[in-house]
Amino acid sequence: MIVLVVALLLLGIVLGAVAHIPLPLTLVLGALIGCWLLVFAVRERHGAQRRSR
Repeated sequence: MIVLVVALLLLGIVLGAVAHIPLPLTLVLGALIGCWLLVFAVRERHGAQRRSR
């Protein structure tokens, strides 16, 4: 339960910060986070395939 409360608190802080920065900067930061998540997913998939051999 405490994890849920902390997650919601962090989400509120992040959304509050996004509300106060300009839209182009928000979009750039969102794209950077999306790229980072894509790289992370590819590395995880590649690592899982290597371990299963």
